[in-house]
Amino acid sequence: MNRLLLFLLLFSSTLIINAQKKLYSVIDKKAKEVESKMIEWRRHIHENPELSNREFKTAEYIAEHLKSLGLEVQTNVAHTGVVGVLKGGKPGPVIAFRADMDGLPVTERVDIPFKSEVKSTYNNIETGVMHACGHDTHVAVQMALAEVLVSIKKDLPGTIKFIFQPAEEGAPPGEEGGAKLMVEEGVLKNPNVEAIFGLHISSGLPVNQLGYKSGGSMAAADRFVIKVKGVQTHGSQPWGGVDPVFVSAQIINGLEGIISRETELTKEAAVISVGLIRGGVRNNIIPEEVEMIGTIRTLDVEMQEKIHQKMERVVTHIAEGLGATAEITITKGVPITFNDPKLTAKILPTLQRVAGNDNVIQMDATTGAEDFSFFANEIPGLYFRLGGLPASHKKGDYIPSHHTPDFYIDDSGLITGLRAMANIAVDYLYKK
Repeated sequence: MNRLLLFLLLFSSTLIINAQKKLYSVIDKKAKEVESKMIEWRRHIHENPELSNREFKTAEYIAEHLKSLGLEVQTNVAHTGVVGVLKGGKPGPVIAFRADMDGLPVTERVDIPFKSEVKSTYNNIETGVMHACGHDTHVAVQMALAEVLVSIKKDLPGTIKFIFQPAEEGAPPGEEGGAKLMVEEGVLKNPNVEAIFGLHISSGLPVNQLGYKSGGSMAAADRFVIKVKGVQTHGSQPWGGVDPVFVSAQIINGLEGIISRETELTKEAAVISVGLIRGGVRNNIIPEEVEMIGTIRTLDVEMQEKIHQKMERVVTHIAEGLGATAEITITKGVPITFNDPKLTAKILPTLQRVAGNDNVIQMDATTGAEDFSFFANEIPGLYFRLGGLPASHKKGDYIPSHHTPDFYIDDSGLITGLRAMANIAVDYLYKK
């Protein structure tokens, strides 16, 4: 009896392995067939970016494609989000893939045929709009992923949700949005998702490479607003008032001192950055008030709380010492992005098979943030990197950062991301 049971188990295991191998071949073939369309979708989206919570045309573009594939499609999720549901031909678990859709208030300088010329207003400032973080590639890969997996749906033992998320870069002030709102609206329910996957293009990782990190991989991101109030006076007589511009400069120095002198950086990295400072209307008038807006990045919850406390002390005391007043408001934003260690270990062989062992890189944690963390706080998640640095790049050459006007991605590597995602779906569903 034991021998018969062992034989049946081995036979069943062999059938499953053979079925998976057959699907790998089908995925590779279909991915190659859809590659040119995927790149075309990416370039269309790149040329027509939209800001957070304003991704109306992008959402329509995605929904039309998903409907053409015969998926169940839900729109207007967390304002402009789109969710497509693919039900496999066999019973099994429910998994999800996520792609973010929003662009940034950045004016593009890259000279490409599909360069963005879109203009908009952000924080009452006229600006260009650009996919300066690669969300256009994420959307295109996931649109292609849906098409590839639909072609093998009868062989898939389970259900797949394709989540296209708005406002990853943060909802406009006064609005809700992003992954947090999607979770609150139940995007991981009905049917209940048990694992979620996502990728992020990287301008510094070579094309066809994949990067991952188990555990904490990206930082928590909090927003702060500082308002410094002085006494307005003529620019020729600063002693006649209290200069909030000068006070703000000292506050910025004090904030940097928190990081460089009061934070144990050998434990984890941390960053405080002022991204906006404004005050005054004329060259010879010292204004009454200055406003500063910035970000705090931390990879440790205890350090996060200590830095918040120290910022309150530094801002108020420096202002008071110089005769001004200041108030700081800190809004907790995105939590630490945590890759479930068990899920990471389970999927790592898939990434290595797709890209090759030498092309799968274990990366350090970064102080960049990702609201994928809201999904991964609810269920096990894995968020990995996809290389976008051109193969022609020479070591030592300048690599434009994400969120800059010169950000550039070589979309020839998107097919690696597509194959990785499709293989993850097959391996997870079959090995559950």
